Amino acid sequence: MIKLFARYLTPYMLFVVLGIVVLFGQAIAELYLPNLMSDIVNKGMVQGDVNIIYTIGAKMLAVTFASTTCAIVASFLSSQLALGFGRDIRKGLFRKITDCSLHEFETIGTASLITRTTNDIVQIQQVVVMGFRFIIYSPIMCIGGMIMAYSKDKTLSIIFAVVIPVLLAVMVGIASVIIPSFSTMQKRIDKLNLTLRESLTGIRVIRAFNKTDHEKQRFADANRDLMDVSIKVNKVMALMMPVMMLIMNVTTLAILWFGGTRVSTGQMDIGNMMAFTQYAMQIIGSVLMVAVMFVMIPRAQASAVRVNEVLDIKREVVDPNTETKQPTGVRGKVEFRNVSFRYAGSESDVLDNVSFTSSAGETTAIIGGTGAGKSTIVNLIPRFYDATGGTILIDDVDIKEMNQTTVREKIGFVPQGAILFSGTVNENIRFGKKDATDAEIEHAARVAQAYDFVSNMPNRFETPISQGGTNVSGGQKQRLSIARAIVRQPEIYIFDDSFSALDFKTDSALRAALKNETKQSTMLIVAQRVTSIMEADRIIVLDDGKIVGMGTHRELLNNCDVYREICSSQLSEEELA
Repeated sequence: MIKLFARYLTPYMLFVVLGIVVLFGQAIAELYLPNLMSDIVNKGMVQGDVNIIYTIGAKMLAVTFASTTCAIVASFLSSQLALGFGRDIRKGLFRKITDCSLHEFETIGTASLITRTTNDIVQIQQVVVMGFRFIIYSPIMCIGGMIMAYSKDKTLSIIFAVVIPVLLAVMVGIASVIIPSFSTMQKRIDKLNLTLRESLTGIRVIRAFNKTDHEKQRFADANRDLMDVSIKVNKVMALMMPVMMLIMNVTTLAILWFGGTRVSTGQMDIGNMMAFTQYAMQIIGSVLMVAVMFVMIPRAQASAVRVNEVLDIKREVVDPNTETKQPTGVRGKVEFRNVSFRYAGSESDVLDNVSFTSSAGETTAIIGGTGAGKSTIVNLIPRFYDATGGTILIDDVDIKEMNQTTVREKIGFVPQGAILFSGTVNENIRFGKKDATDAEIEHAARVAQAYDFVSNMPNRFETPISQGGTNVSGGQKQRLSIARAIVRQPEIYIFDDSFSALDFKTDSALRAALKNETKQSTMLIVAQRVTSIMEADRIIVLDDGKIVGMGTHRELLNNCDVYREICSSQLSEEELA
């Protein structure tokens, strides 16, 4: 947690300094009150001097007002500090997540990242809010109370030599039990979020296979696991307060017993005994505050460790210190030179010695069986991952010598699973180019064969798209995703199996429109259907991560057995002839 504070607390040092000053003032005021009460009893009530009672009473009101004012200011400063601190951590965490490569993103998991960005940061914020007050205020009250109590009666102060060690022993014992449980609790929250997220995103599959009861049981199990850990922690925490109150009441009884004896023998004034009792309550109250922090800090520490795990990730994909200057006269050229790639933890390469070149105006298609490495190739071009061997060049420059922003500005990417965002149709297409005009958006929709169904929507291009695009069909989502790439007018188009949900008529019309639209650009297509790539200038056939064939449709039919098998499974004898 100290590491996290060092990272994000520096801009708020003024709040911290002011808070310490204010809390110090509040503590002095509250420590002074019992002393005034002692005087009002010893000098006013015992002697029967009403003027002294009024004078000291006025001082007590003034000190109380000062203490209340300091408490209000301290609460305001702690709130400002905690909220700003939490906001900055969330911002830093989100930026780190968005800068990570897909491998780093997938290693932690979406559900865990959500928990760390929400629940974990809330735990840290709560400690900052309360700790700002308790950690600073409580020691001042505890030490100051002991000094003031000792000044009232040295002999009676021996009680604290017994009480304080007992309180500390109880706190350490409780902390040793609950600290391991807090880390387990956060992991159980991760599991609960993961189960819930999978159940909600996969609801169609779950219902189609009549697995609703199974998913309910999965959620119930995860929920029960979290409940069991939470109950264990809360049982220990519930035990803490009664024990603390018992110690406090026994201390009060001891003070009254021994203090009353000393008052009766004339060794102590009654006002001093009352003040001593107040100081004892302040001391024990401050220790109770520390006890509360002993409960909160371990959980916040567990959360801070999880947040730091994300913030400390060393990115695999990084920008160069100096970006290589782009050559003139080259546009949209993509070249793979002996590229190999292996996912982290994998025992073998997904891609092995892949080499090809695709230039502007050319269409390169990639086809192969499941797991052949097709999507991996197109994911390496935008630097979602970095190749583990070989070189990938765009416009004759190694992409590792280019900033990620520069690389991606050249690319219009349509992923395998069409993704739409909440907003209007217009906003989803404009996502590809924020300053696109209405005419450019309409043109992109026409090329993507999306204009007709968008025109039939209630508000045309201003029709809202629900979260995840659930109010449009799979084919419509694909066409809107394609329009988003087209409006960008990039140097390189990448279509990762982006026509799978289209009927043959729409597919054919779309490919014809794209052919005219991409004359000055390079087009890379990953496809499962042979009919989508038969007219490509170059077809790359992958098998187990290796290129086993490269050429036109006719050339591959004659010299590539793998391609011929793929075609035979999809085309009739007449179409193969």
